[in-house]
Amino acid sequence: MGTARSTRRGRIAASVLAASTLVLAACSGGGTPEETGDAGAAENSPVTLTVATSQNEETPNYFCGVELLKERLEGADVGFTVDLYPASQLGPDADRFPQVQAGDIDIDLQGASALSATYEPIGVVDAAYAFNDVDHAFQWIDESSEDLFTGFHEATGVNIVDGWFFGNRTFTTKDVEVTSPDDLAGVPIRFPNSPIFLANAEALGVTNPVSVAVEEVYTALQQGIAVGQENPIVATRSSSYDEVLNTAILNDHQVGIHWIIVSDATYEKMNEEQTALLEETIHEIRPENRDCVDESTEEILDEYRANDAFTVVEQDDIDMDAFISKAEEFFQGYFTGENLEAYQAIRDTAE
Repeated sequence: MGTARSTRRGRIAASVLAASTLVLAACSGGGTPEETGDAGAAENSPVTLTVATSQNEETPNYFCGVELLKERLEGADVGFTVDLYPASQLGPDADRFPQVQAGDIDIDLQGASALSATYEPIGVVDAAYAFNDVDHAFQWIDESSEDLFTGFHEATGVNIVDGWFFGNRTFTTKDVEVTSPDDLAGVPIRFPNSPIFLANAEALGVTNPVSVAVEEVYTALQQGIAVGQENPIVATRSSSYDEVLNTAILNDHQVGIHWIIVSDATYEKMNEEQTALLEETIHEIRPENRDCVDESTEEILDEYRANDAFTVVEQDDIDMDAFISKAEEFFQGYFTGENLEAYQAIRDTAE
């Protein structure tokens, strides 16, 4: 993966130069600030942005996401300094969110399950098979997310600017091949300890979910407390779970999205040019980040497929209809009120 990462870093450098050129050209056109009367453009006040994420440095959402954000914002020369805090250095998701609200953390990458602790309806986007695929998720973000995102902002004072793909969540196990929900009955699979993830376990046929803290997952897998876990392939690799596990089931039960959140307090310390650049850069990175995640995922899967000790259960061998229909039937009864409306609104956008 080193060669691919070096290539991506080369593309990053070129992108930084291009972004800087565009911003400088925009700032130089139309005369000086004194001539045009635009005193606010005469000087960009320095702004330091603190960016936090639970992702470690070996995941695409770090080296093709927040690292790219830092290099482009600082390279644009509009007053930004960006400090990155990966691998939950500023605390787990739930502990970081109040810091975002207070403006102590300016930008964070959070999953919807964590955000739902503050605004419950946002959790529906993490429901198993809520989205058909990544294209459906991005289309929903661009065309249909306004009501849910507005409700989140009104309840929390925090803005969801966009979402970056971090991989489809799949099962990986020790010697357990899964082709239908029936194969998961009684199998101890680790799920994060949050209401929506535990609901996903039930929706997918897991009758024996194991909830241990993320710091304890590797040990739990080693000791057989759990014989499997669910995560994007890139996260399974970056956390070294594939040192213990030997079977990947490509059922893609959840489109993993990290929501890019920015508080009102952070917007207040930026001028219009800085705000525009921040939002444009976040949006521009989204497709690049997705390509990077897809590329990294396929590199890892090719390694698995070439390893005689590893089994990859391909999607063609999985009863996907059974998984999808079971999950949809479950959530139609599990969600109520505003949550059900939000879930149904997402499903209604599926083609």
